[in-house]
Amino acid sequence: MFSDIGALELVTLVVLAVLIFGPDKLPKVIQDVSRFIRKIREFSDSAKADIRSELGPEFKDFEFEDLNPKNFIRKQLAENEDFKELNELRSTFDLKKEMNEVADAVHGRESQPSSPSSSSAPAVTGGKPDLLKKQDKPDNAERPPYDYDAT
Repeated sequence: MFSDIGALELVTLVVLAVLIFGPDKLPKVIQDVSRFIRKIREFSDSAKADIRSELGPEFKDFEFEDLNPKNFIRKQLAENEDFKELNELRSTFDLKKEMNEVADAVHGRESQPSSPSSSSAPAVTGGKPDLLKKQDKPDNAERPPYDYDAT
């Protein structure tokens, strides 16, 4: 429940509680809050039991957590054999390699295995710029052209 609260936040909450309620009233407030939470849980459990009894025996394995759309879809997909095959297929697919092969085919180059030495290849091949390779920055002596109409 409080897995995302760190130690500093917890200490801050305790100090604020002591300042707001005082050290003499704080134990009574903690008891009241815990009693309220316990009653809410009991009410929730009794409502779930009533709903299960009204649904009948065909829904004896019904879980209320399945009403959450994410959990429902995850459960349905986990039971599906096609989804398991899709996960196996996805694990064998390398998107970066496929994109490099497509880029090489578009530019008319032969497929090159990805290696660190390929980063020194020129950014322009066959008179056309390679849009996938990051262009080098111009020297400080070279200034980009200034467009008076754009300003």
